[in-house]
Amino acid sequence: MGFVRHAVATRTTGSRTYRVGEFAELAGVTVRALHHYDRLGLLRPLHRSDRGYRLYVASDLAKLEQIVVLKYLGLPLKDIKSLIRRRGNLPDALRRQQVVLVSKRQRLDETINAIAAAEASLRQTNEPDWSLFRRIIKEVEMQNDNEWTKKYYSPEAQIAVEGGKSRWSPELQERVSKQWNELYADVERAMAAGETPDGPVVQALAARWKALVGEFTRGHRAVQQGLNTMWADQANWPAAQKQQFATYTRPEIMGFIMEALKGN
Repeated sequence: MGFVRHAVATRTTGSRTYRVGEFAELAGVTVRALHHYDRLGLLRPLHRSDRGYRLYVASDLAKLEQIVVLKYLGLPLKDIKSLIRRRGNLPDALRRQQVVLVSKRQRLDETINAIAAAEASLRQTNEPDWSLFRRIIKEVEMQNDNEWTKKYYSPEAQIAVEGGKSRWSPELQERVSKQWNELYADVERAMAAGETPDGPVVQALAARWKALVGEFTRGHRAVQQGLNTMWADQANWPAAQKQQFATYTRPEIMGFIMEALKGN
């Protein structure tokens, strides 16, 4: 609907200027969206009224169409800004987005297959197989848990992360979670026993730590940088994730293991 309204508008605007409310109505977007694009420098009208109100013209409408199309494809606004200013590479941006969408489709297909398996089992036995229902929950949780982390990763890192999701099954997640829980328990025991970060016991724990992190980063430097940024921004994590990782983010444990990693 918005695209149709825009097509009509571009033929009728001429040299006329529009206040933000009129322009929003004409383009089929919200005033809030226009203000947001202005703040980000995506669509900043060059004209102002005598009272300082934003005034939009036909060329602004053309630029808005580019923003809407790229946003519709799922590209982040920061990438759209670079593309509109001709600093970005559109084929590369589309390729990155294709990787993201293919990965999402794979995850959705796995969730759909898990639901189909649960339904088939229920029809056959008239009894729910709760292991299949747990599989559905894990698939959905894996999708939800990863969405909020994307802002921490560069486009290059996002491609690497999305590419690795195809091998990150619920079974692998369960194994890795168990290994992390065991490692944290071992670190706590080492601290209670008075082991030092540079000693052989703790250095062995640090090596296990690096190996588990490597399961996720696979040696990709940009992914590691994004992971470091995410952990440094714990104060701004969603409440659910703060609670989920409360044990793992205890300052005394993190400080102890970080000290150990310096010598590993």
